[in-house]
Amino acid sequence: MTNDTCEKTIIKKVTWRLIPFVAAAYVLCMVDRNNLGIAALTMNKDLGFTATLFGWGAGIFYVGYFFFEVPSNLALQKFGARRWIARIMISWGVVSGAMAFVSGSMSFLTLRFLLGVAESGFFPGIVFYLSHWFPERHRAVVLSRFLFAQSFAIVVSSTISGVILSTMNGFLGIAGWKWLFMIEAAPTVVMGISTFFYLTDKPAQALWLESGARGWLQSQMNEERERVEAVQKLTLWQALGHPRVLVLGLVYMGLVVCSSATVIFLPQMVKALGVFSSFQIGLIVAIPYVIACIAMLLAGYSSDRRRERKYHLLGSMLTMTMGLLGAALFHTNVVLTVICMSMVVAGYFSSLTLFWILPSAFLTGTASAGGIALINSIGNLGGFFSQASMGWLKDRTGDFRTGLVLLAVAVTLAAVVAFVIWSQIEVKRRLSAQKQPQQAKAGTT
Repeated sequence: MTNDTCEKTIIKKVTWRLIPFVAAAYVLCMVDRNNLGIAALTMNKDLGFTATLFGWGAGIFYVGYFFFEVPSNLALQKFGARRWIARIMISWGVVSGAMAFVSGSMSFLTLRFLLGVAESGFFPGIVFYLSHWFPERHRAVVLSRFLFAQSFAIVVSSTISGVILSTMNGFLGIAGWKWLFMIEAAPTVVMGISTFFYLTDKPAQALWLESGARGWLQSQMNEERERVEAVQKLTLWQALGHPRVLVLGLVYMGLVVCSSATVIFLPQMVKALGVFSSFQIGLIVAIPYVIACIAMLLAGYSSDRRRERKYHLLGSMLTMTMGLLGAALFHTNVVLTVICMSMVVAGYFSSLTLFWILPSAFLTGTASAGGIALINSIGNLGGFFSQASMGWLKDRTGDFRTGLVLLAVAVTLAAVVAFVIWSQIEVKRRLSAQKQPQQAKAGTT
């Protein structure tokens, strides 16, 4: 076989071993995080929650997430992925199930905060973990397949959660939203236990690969790390304080504020546009995420095939802007609102695929673990502000238009900054590539 054929064979085997498993885990993560939006259709009335209080409860998840994100990813680097990711999944499964026992505002806020603490480190940990298994030239497709789980999860969650909410309501004298939390949390705990036995921390330890394949893959990852460090090698503390890391955190915040607000409030937006059952709302909300599943896979494939990142990312983020503005403009029409929100969600998931290649383009090792976690924690803190402000604006104005316009401004600014950062990285890579032959030539004279 040619070298290219051997590489494709190895990458395919690693992909089939890792991606379905971590994607399934991410499906459970998204279900347990976002089922609150469907539960709110009856929970808010049962508990007397206003849109403002609900927004605070939905958003406080990200406060817990923010403070424990970096420590969690550093622990993953120290203890290994299989141990730490297993711990994360078991913890968030238990807390998510406990949401069924919410009885008032204090227990609601407390459990949502603890859910953020428990889940912190999972997503950046998986992104960091995959960067140790797949060379950058394969990473857009790989990340799109992993992140496919997020959009697929919301399709599944919206549909199944709607069914549970409507069919289980009153069973054994228990409200439907309580059943929703308990039923959807159980698989997470089970899979968390299996994670400990299934994942492999590094390519060199992968006994399910042939010896030659293990050696080739580990050498590829080592060479990639050396190329990145030839441009600039950062320590953990340098990475945590690096301007590019902090700015990327703000860029990611622009993405997260749009996603978190739309995921949580879209069911309520649809409910306000007509007389729909919980099951029907679940089906309608699933439509944008079905479209997003296709869009993100196409974006990842196109980006890897063309070896181009920045214009793909810019186009995806500006698609979000157009969708948000359209949703604000056509807010009284359910069909046009769903079409516009489909643009938002498709642009968001396509952007994620391309955005998370950025940190590993200039960070390695512990600096990469800490930097990715910090970027994710800063970005997810935006989820708190977006959900709290969307609820507050809804109570003040009576609809979601003002919030949607503000989200459009945020993602547009983020798109411009991300484009500039990718351009800077490309320039530094070219300069480094030009210097290496000159240095080699100087060393032989």
